[in-house]
Amino acid sequence: MEICPKCGLPEQACVCEQIVKSSQKIKVTTDKKRYGKVVTVVTGFESDVDVKKIAKALKNELACGGTYKNGIIELQGDHRRKIKELLVGLGFDEESISE
Repeated sequence: MEICPKCGLPEQACVCEQIVKSSQKIKVTTDKKRYGKVVTVVTGFESDVDVKKIAKALKNELACGGTYKNGIIELQGDHRRKIKELLVGLGFDEESISE
């Protein structure tokens, strides 16, 4: 049985990721790219969170393309209305998500 070095619990019961998710300050904005295309930009992730996994979950739920680089997620289209409830469903605090 492996033990998490951060919280001291077994790997299966590790709560480090939930604690880190609750302390994030996430900002959701939109940006215009080339040819007038709109993208939703999600920023504010710290290095302890798996941004790749979050980006994949958001892209699947919103049925859109996107990318992640340097802790920033870009989703194709304007998804500001839906993204807050999806991030809450992924374990982030509702108060820590600003638009």
